[in-house]
Amino acid sequence: MKTTLELTRLWAALTGLVLSAAFFASAYLGVKSTEMVPMLISGIGGFELVLFAQDVWFRRRRQKS
Repeated sequence: MKTTLELTRLWAALTGLVLSAAFFASAYLGVKSTEMVPMLISGIGGFELVLFAQDVWFRRRRQKS
């Protein structure tokens, strides 16, 4: 069983991938997208980067102890 945080990270990663694919597909097809999509992608990416850095930090703390 996965924790709530792990499931949140999974959904955030999937949502970010879908939004990124939609953004680049619309750019390739020449469809003008809203300014909201890149902001959502960067927000989700920032969320994932913070959690990744937190995981690295916790792993390093466990190894030192």
